[in-house]
Amino acid sequence: MLSSPVRLRPIRGALKAHDWLPIWCNLRSTGAGSASASNHSPSAILPAPSCARGRCLLLLLLLLLSDDLLKKTKAEGDSEEDESYNLTFCVVIDRRCDRAERRGVAVFGGRPSRHTPTMGSRRMDAPLLGLFLAHLATALEVPLDLLEGLPQPPTITHQSPKDYIIDPRENIIIHCEAKGKPHPSFSWTRNGTHFDIDEDPNVSMKPNSGTLVVDISRAKAEHYEFVYQCTARNKHGTAVSNNIVVQQSRSPLWSKEKVDPIVISEGRSLVLRCRPPAGLPPPIIFWMDNYFQRLPQSARVSQSLNGDLYFSNVLREDSRNDYICYARFPYTQTIQQKQPIIVKVLDQPADERKPNFLLPSGPSSSKTVLRGQVLEMECIAEGLPTPKISWDKVSGDLPTKRTSFLHYEKTLRIVDVSESDAGEYRCSASNRLGSVHQTIRVTVKAAPYWISGAPRNLVLAPGESSVLTCRASGTPKPSVSWAMNGIPIENSPKDLSRKVEDDTIIFTDVQAGSSAVYQCNVSNDYGYLLSNAFVNVLSEPPRVLTPNHKVYQVIKNRQASIDCASFGSPIPKITWFKDSRSSTLDGDPYVLHDNGTLEIRTAQAHNSGKYTCVARNSLGNYENHIYLEVKEPTRILRQPEYKVVQLGRSAVFECKVKHDPSLIPTMTWLKDDGELPDDERLIVDSDSLTINDVSESDAGVYTCIMNTTLDHDSASAELTVVEATTPAVVYERPDPPTDLELTDQKKRSVQLTWIPGDEHNSPIHKFLIQYEDSLHHRGHWHNLTEVPGTRTTAHLKLSPYVHYTFRVLALNAVNFSRPSFPSRMVKTEPAAPDGNPTGVQGFGTEHDNLVISWKPLSGLQANGPGLHYKVMWRQKVVDSDWTTVTVANNSKFVVSGTPTFVPYELKVQAANDHGAGPEPAVAHGYSGEDLPVAAPDNVQAVMLNGSLAELHWDPVPAKSIRGHLKGYKVYYWKEHSLHKHHPHLVKSQILTFSGNHTRRMLPGLHPFSVYLFNVRVYNGKGEGPPSPDQQIVTPEGMPGAPSSLLVTNPNMDSLTLEWSPPHERNGHITGYTLRYQPVNNSNELGAVEELALPANETSLTLLNLKYGTRYKFYLNAITVRGAGPAISQEAVTVVDEGNTQTPHPIAPSPPRPPPPKARPVNPFGNVSSSFGEDGTLISWDYWGPEQNVYVEYIENSEGEEEWQKEPVNGTQNVMLRGLKGGLSYRVRLVAQGHHDQPLHRSDELLVSVPAVASRQVDIATQGWFIGLMCAIALLILILLIICFIQRNKGGKYPVKEKEDAHTDPEFQPMKDDDCTFGEYSDNEDHKPLKGSRTPSNGTVKRDDSDDSLVDYGDGGDGQFNEDGSFIGQYSGKSASRDTAGGHESSEAPSPINTMNSLNSFV
Repeated sequence: MLSSPVRLRPIRGALKAHDWLPIWCNLRSTGAGSASASNHSPSAILPAPSCARGRCLLLLLLLLLSDDLLKKTKAEGDSEEDESYNLTFCVVIDRRCDRAERRGVAVFGGRPSRHTPTMGSRRMDAPLLGLFLAHLATALEVPLDLLEGLPQPPTITHQSPKDYIIDPRENIIIHCEAKGKPHPSFSWTRNGTHFDIDEDPNVSMKPNSGTLVVDISRAKAEHYEFVYQCTARNKHGTAVSNNIVVQQSRSPLWSKEKVDPIVISEGRSLVLRCRPPAGLPPPIIFWMDNYFQRLPQSARVSQSLNGDLYFSNVLREDSRNDYICYARFPYTQTIQQKQPIIVKVLDQPADERKPNFLLPSGPSSSKTVLRGQVLEMECIAEGLPTPKISWDKVSGDLPTKRTSFLHYEKTLRIVDVSESDAGEYRCSASNRLGSVHQTIRVTVKAAPYWISGAPRNLVLAPGESSVLTCRASGTPKPSVSWAMNGIPIENSPKDLSRKVEDDTIIFTDVQAGSSAVYQCNVSNDYGYLLSNAFVNVLSEPPRVLTPNHKVYQVIKNRQASIDCASFGSPIPKITWFKDSRSSTLDGDPYVLHDNGTLEIRTAQAHNSGKYTCVARNSLGNYENHIYLEVKEPTRILRQPEYKVVQLGRSAVFECKVKHDPSLIPTMTWLKDDGELPDDERLIVDSDSLTINDVSESDAGVYTCIMNTTLDHDSASAELTVVEATTPAVVYERPDPPTDLELTDQKKRSVQLTWIPGDEHNSPIHKFLIQYEDSLHHRGHWHNLTEVPGTRTTAHLKLSPYVHYTFRVLALNAVNFSRPSFPSRMVKTEPAAPDGNPTGVQGFGTEHDNLVISWKPLSGLQANGPGLHYKVMWRQKVVDSDWTTVTVANNSKFVVSGTPTFVPYELKVQAANDHGAGPEPAVAHGYSGEDLPVAAPDNVQAVMLNGSLAELHWDPVPAKSIRGHLKGYKVYYWKEHSLHKHHPHLVKSQILTFSGNHTRRMLPGLHPFSVYLFNVRVYNGKGEGPPSPDQQIVTPEGMPGAPSSLLVTNPNMDSLTLEWSPPHERNGHITGYTLRYQPVNNSNELGAVEELALPANETSLTLLNLKYGTRYKFYLNAITVRGAGPAISQEAVTVVDEGNTQTPHPIAPSPPRPPPPKARPVNPFGNVSSSFGEDGTLISWDYWGPEQNVYVEYIENSEGEEEWQKEPVNGTQNVMLRGLKGGLSYRVRLVAQGHHDQPLHRSDELLVSVPAVASRQVDIATQGWFIGLMCAIALLILILLIICFIQRNKGGKYPVKEKEDAHTDPEFQPMKDDDCTFGEYSDNEDHKPLKGSRTPSNGTVKRDDSDDSLVDYGDGGDGQFNEDGSFIGQYSGKSASRDTAGGHESSEAPSPINTMNSLNSFV
């Protein structure tokens, strides 16, 4: 019999290491191999330990209590009739066997005695529940790279973003990478259904990866705009990716519109609308003129967030005819422009007026923004003079660090929005005539976000317990759903060791083979979070992953951390020993962390040596040897000093260093934080830097740095260079103060005086006073206070129980002096503590205990030896006295035997050997909770449709809940299906409803079935009893898709369809609907034919189909509720070999063999050739799915020439112009599918190109040529005669008058209507370009019309860089003309100038 107190071994991760708790474990023998607990009425028997000698430790699985349940119990009072029950899992650990066994369950009933000491453990309030679960659910990743052969469920390591915008010009890559052991296999769904990658020749999956690659060279990107989800699975579980929504970026053209000129009076307001085309993502808007110059903006003229251009008032200089709005689409790097807008401002000044808002309209507006996003609000006002805009927050202050103002204060921008940014904002517009205000109410919503991180993986040993937590928040509050291996957890196989509690899954006594991947989905109206976390059940002896005999080196007086990374299942317990292994290292100065790392806060020389870490679990132990070496620090003993050196002299900077002799030092010198100049005048020695023949460029700051492998030290000094004729003034750091004297010593103060050292031509700015506490921190100097440089006395405040030694440093413009010699030691007397512990709280871990915890005082706060705490408590609702206990070397105390869920007042007072601290403040806490004892009454169900039922029940009385009402759980299972073909199924599922609801929906029921269900209430402790089972009979529903659809016996004009009924009939099948339609080579669908078929038919032969045509078939099953989803299939009718007509005469092709009954492997047929003047025409028929088709030809000779390729571009004929007459060629068609699929080639066609007969004709014998030559000769003769006559007369030819009388109509100004985005007509080809310049004087020749950028390009498809610069082909037009002033040329602006112009602004 064990009747003395024993100590509990703490649960690793839940309690601190070495934190022992007293417990009374009075076990007495109650028969053969059994025991019971004393001081209780036993209602269950605990089996005795199997190991001998009766020595045991009891390990308690902590029970979690919620604060709400405590409050509920308080409201109900402390009734004598209410019995409290406590479910405790006892694990008996035999010290000799050193292994754990699950021995049984003890359930104790009855009211416990208040004075009976019972076991204490940690209770978590509701706000701390998540923190406790995080400790309990210790995350452990299986180190696959270090431990070969360990199994691990899949883990998604990389995936594409949820909203995935792709470039339509590049291949689509949808990422999905995962790891696991064995390596996982991958599959995909598309729009929720299985995506068979092998069926799509354009899609491939990377080897050993789930990443999809879509080759868009033969397909359009928009054909792959779906919702994708990746699944990675191995035999240990299944992980799923997010839903990846793939959308291609779009940059649509601007719709053409006629923009009328705007005529407005000066001083009026104006808005120029942009209205860009909607793109994905939205375009970036900017306004420019015809010369690609950014339009100037100011407080008067600015662009709004939607791209419109606002004028608070217009001026005459705003008149122009080239206001152009540009839209830049970032993904495709293209720019689209709107037609130019003409604005003419009339010289009719308007009257001054007070401000009025143009945007937003009305006295108030509202805006909704998501947490973490950017909030942008704008106010644009009109008025004369121009209004000034200001912002403020009505309901608080603007967050200055996250707030900025744009667009001349018109836009308020707040980044990283939080819930505190909600409220009312006010913008004000004012000028000298008045002001106006606009109120904007901002509402902040939030997509789900993690509170304490995503769920973490668990590695458990068989028999262990843990929790998986999925804690997230959002606005509105998100809902949480769980899945296991990609299947909703309510549809997964039932597991008694698993219990789902809202956002937590509790695992108890897990068994081997129950490894799985759990998915947590948190969603609300604004988004979702999906996280995978596996539970890996392993039995592995401990292994230490840190390399054996590893050597750690650390500098003296610094922190040292020695790692002992381990792996095992159960999680190993780490124990450290040093040298002789006489005792474990578990106290000061050692700190053992949960991950096995041993920390030494302040390493000293005696800490060097050999350390041994032992990892132990129930399957064995493993030890590792590690060495620690403590090194002396590196210190600069003599620092370089400030120097003033004349030109041509030498400068020497000293830098003497002390370091550990076992470390290799490296001295480095810097000048102005950069490398030293490569100059032979600079000489670097082991402890100095010498600069010979100093020049002005040598002036600067020089730094010496001494590096070792563990630490470094540095010091700097400045060099000032002066003229040689100027007397040198040397500035150096001051000498250290001397003659430190302590006077007027009291208990808590002392007077310190000193004598300053030499200032060295630089006045002392201040003195720094430092102290050393040789009692607690010998060798460490701490800053105490500073005094001005004019004082040499300081009044110092002292703390009790400290051994003080003081020193003083002086500071001038150069640097600090060296420290003075230390003063004599001042020892202060111990005293009572000046303060009490903080963070006092009370909570219960059992229905009959109270745990009081606090934050302990530090060593300096203790004020003396013998620090301890007076812990006091009393019931709040009862007028009782304070109970007091004294606790030392601990930060908590457990009060046992308390009533259930009673409020308490708590106090913790610090004390030492010299007295107690001040009166402590009163804190508040509660004690414990229990299971409900009643089930809901009047449970009913009403069917709303074939798969949805509404459940009703009466609420459980609050007294019967016995805790905080968490909600209700509905257990339901399918009893059987009403269809004779469906088997009998019994599979229980659970639907949890949080909160106090008595009317809820039960979704996901299978039509045409019988269900049973019951309802249970649950609180923070667990579930109550179930209600009586109720029955639900679901009506018929729409059927599933037929289970198969096959195409058989294809002929030239007919084929046969065969199908099977749906697996999910969901009622009586009343018939089928068949729809089919032809599909051409470009995948365009033709007209749909529809047939109604009886329910007893499973095959059909279709006649009178088109030969050589692909058809797509859709088959639906029908019940009385309607048609279900369709199954589809495609097939091709056989090609008619008799059809050999071509658009050109061709040589007859050889006879073809009769076609087979199935689709031929070769997708080409009727390959033929014909000849014409332009070349050789090759024609063919093609019914394959591949889009990349081309023609290959080669000369029919014995040489080894390469095949020449000619692209087809989607047609079924091509003209070959490179074939030479008189030669024979071999021609074939090639269809290229996916890169890992074979090429499809047609049979070779031999083409003999006929030789072309010579058609050369002697042109000199042609009549038309002779007549032309005669006409030219006659014209020349007439011109010579006219010139001879005019010269003899001596007259002048009236050139100017002739030109004035016959003005070329092509030089007339272009009309406004000619300024369009279309192609130029012939009569426009010689018009001068707008914007052309004359080389002589630079005068710009312009039309009245304003052409846009598109008029000089290819229909608006010019390309721009991301910054807006023009990179497309700039096809300008040029013309020349003769003028009286000489010959001028007009040409388009250079593309280089265009790029430079746009680069300056976009």
